[in-house]
Amino acid sequence: MAQYVYELEMKVRDYECDLQGIVNNANYQHYLEHTRHEFLTMTGLSFAGLHEQGVDPVVARINMAFKTPLKSGDEFVSKLYLRKEGIKYVFYQDIFRKSDDKVVVKATVETVCVVNGRLSNSELFDNVFAPYLE
Repeated sequence: MAQYVYELEMKVRDYECDLQGIVNNANYQHYLEHTRHEFLTMTGLSFAGLHEQGVDPVVARINMAFKTPLKSGDEFVSKLYLRKEGIKYVFYQDIFRKSDDKVVVKATVETVCVVNGRLSNSELFDNVFAPYLE
């Protein structure tokens, strides 16, 4: 079984819910992205700072499986681990509702790196992510 290397706690805000009273599906992508950006910050990197250096990690593909809906006020934990596959970094991200630890979303996010406008391998990410790779 995979070991999560990062966790982030969050809480559903009213405006993230749709007419059914559950979190709109698009907002789960926001949760996943925020978790990856906070993970980057934890490693000492800044998403904005990377861009200023001409290094842009970008999402190439996302697969999300919705398991249990979240509602307004629900607290949840977003967890991730990652693997490297060729030039891609694949983030395995799962969201769990805190009240009962139920799986909310299971996602796989494939990212690639664009360096100075060209798809490239990133030595920087290879070095920074090395301790966290499976």
